[in-house]
This record gives sequence, structure tokens and C-alpha cells, in this order.
Amino acid sequence: MLVLEDGRRYDGRAYGARGRTLGEAVFATGMTGYQETLTDPSYAGQIVMMTAPHIGNTGMNDEDMESARIWVAGFIVRDPSRVVSNFRSQRSLDDDLDSSGVVGISGIDTRALTRHLRSAGAMRAGIFSGDDALLTPGEQLDLVQSGAAMTGANLSGAVSTSEPYSLPAEGERVGSVAVLDLGVKTSTLKYLAERGFDVHVVPQSVTAEEVLALAPDALFFSNGPGDPAASDRHVELLRTTLREGLPYFGICFGNQLLGRALGFGTYKLPFGHRGINQPVLDKSTGRVEITAHNHGFAVDAPIDRVSESSEGFGRVEVSHYGLNDNVVEGLNCLDIPAFSVQYHPESAAGPHDANYLFDRFRDMVIANTTTSTATEGSNE
Repeated sequence: MLVLEDGRRYDGRAYGARGRTLGEAVFATGMTGYQETLTDPSYAGQIVMMTAPHIGNTGMNDEDMESARIWVAGFIVRDPSRVVSNFRSQRSLDDDLDSSGVVGISGIDTRALTRHLRSAGAMRAGIFSGDDALLTPGEQLDLVQSGAAMTGANLSGAVSTSEPYSLPAEGERVGSVAVLDLGVKTSTLKYLAERGFDVHVVPQSVTAEEVLALAPDALFFSNGPGDPAASDRHVELLRTTLREGLPYFGICFGNQLLGRALGFGTYKLPFGHRGINQPVLDKSTGRVEITAHNHGFAVDAPIDRVSESSEGFGRVEVSHYGLNDNVVEGLNCLDIPAFSVQYHPESAAGPHDANYLFDRFRDMVIANTTTSTATEGSNE
């Protein structure tokens, strides 16, 4: 049984592990990429429904994992594949859900649920199977309504690494980048290393002093779950490092935290953007990119003009916005070396339209390093 906090109930078949799970019910619109979705730490605390009806046909493998485990709180599909057929498959999706303790449900009308969430908004929900399916409807609804809401949730500590670690640069070395792990994905680190960065991943509990002690050439804030309004400490860390002149690139949660650091607010979207087919306009080129998203919050900034940072960081422009609803999808600082995007340019499950942003970051760091070296030389 799937139970929503507004009282709606959906009968289905048990899928994955049996038991009870609570979380925020959301939908993801990708036709493929379910393994990347399941293992993306940004989905922590969420019961994810796939709008594509047939899920699991290519199975699961070790190569496409975006982290070391499945993070979703629960999983909803219409028609789970009865047969796994792919030369890269090592096991079935059902097996991985079961072994990971992820409670799911199948066989419900996912189209009807999608339409309801689009109208009523993402909301708390619960999946009940096994003995928990025998609870009365009132008991199930009470459990759902007593669950934690996503607004105000700080989940960075649950998904971040506990210890720092590093990846060496590939090819010609450009410099080093400190990556604040707020729920970082494996593909993000891979793309940074491929651009010539020594990648130093640090836990979300790190201080600004500890980051600066690494003497990195740049700072990167990753994607991650939760409400950006509940991450004041990370905002202050970013402000401190920006004032030190450290170049910055942020993705998804990192975009929202840059917005807050610059003085903008954030707000919760009605049902969010989740999937690998979201159209975004790059204002600098006029090009429409098809991008991968997973965010339920957004930055509150004007998309039609250049703004002045209330925190003293100079001029800021919205660089990208979503064509479905005009939501801010990127920020670009005009007076300091910093930019961010709300979507996922690494998009391991596709598409790859926005992959150039890693090249833009590399070029920004090289330019900043060259300028700093020239300034030091003239001072001598």
C-alpha cells in the first residue's frame, strides 16, 4: 500500500524489500537511468516514482553506480521487468532493492499518481508491505503524517563522506580542487579529474580554515539532498572562501548555496524537477540544452536583469533558466570567479549537452591562476 499524507491510497504489489518506509513522494521523468537515480545521494529521504512504465529490464551493475549504495527511501514503478536482458547486467534491480532494504511498490497507476503530485505537489508518503500492510488505514496515515518534511531538513551529514580522500589528475595537471561532499556523485569526481584537477574530497563538516589550509586552486560544492535554507554553516564557509578569491563552481545544491551566499533567498518548488529531459536556456548563447535535474528547491533571483549581491560580491546574473517554468537554473558572478548550475552537467545516464561546463570551470581556474601569478610577479 502506498499512502500519501493527504489520505490518498494506492494498492499494489510488494517490490524489493518488505516492511515500511517513509519519505517525500516525488517523480522522475527519465526513460532510462534508474540505476544512476537510485544511487544518487541527492535522492536521500525521497520515495521516487519512475514515470516510465517499464523499469529494470537492463538489471544492475557495479560500473554505473553513482555512489557505494542505493539512497532512495522507497521506489515506485508500474511494471517491473520480469526478465533482465543486458550483457552488462550483473544482477536484477529487484535483488539490489531487496538486499539494500529498500521498500518498494509496483503495479500502481503511476500516470495517475504523477498527475496528482503535479497538482497537489510533492508530499510525505509511506509504503507498507508485509506485516506493515496489515496496519489499519488510520494507523498508516498517522505514520505518514508524523514523518519528517523535506522543508527545513539538513541531510548533508547523512550522505557526506566521513573522511577526506583524493583522486589524482588525469592527463595534463591544471591544479587542485577541494570538493565539498554534500552528496557528490562518482561521475562528478571523474569529470573533474579528467580536466586535470587533483580532486580533494572533504566531508561536509569541514571548516573554511581547513579548506584554505589545503591551498586548493578552486572550490567545488556538490549536489545533495535537503533544504538549502537549513545549511547556514556551508553558506558561511562559501562566503569566507569567496572573499579569499578562490574560484568556485557549484552543482545543484551547490547552486542554491551560492545563491544564498550572494544574498538571494531559496524556496521550495511545488513538485520539483527530476529527470534527464529538462529544457534549459543558456542566456549567453541562446542555446537550449536538454539537461538532467534533481531538485525540489530553487534560487529566488531575477532572470531578466543583472543584480547586485547584497553580501558584497558584486554583480550577479542568472545564466540559465528552465523553459518549462522559468526557474533559475544557473548563476554567474561578473566580478568574482564563481558560477553554478542547478542541473547535473555530468549526467551519467545522459544527456551530455551541458558537459562543457567542466571545461568552463577549468578555463576559469587557469585564467585565475595566470592572473594571480602575474600580479605576484609585478608586486615583486
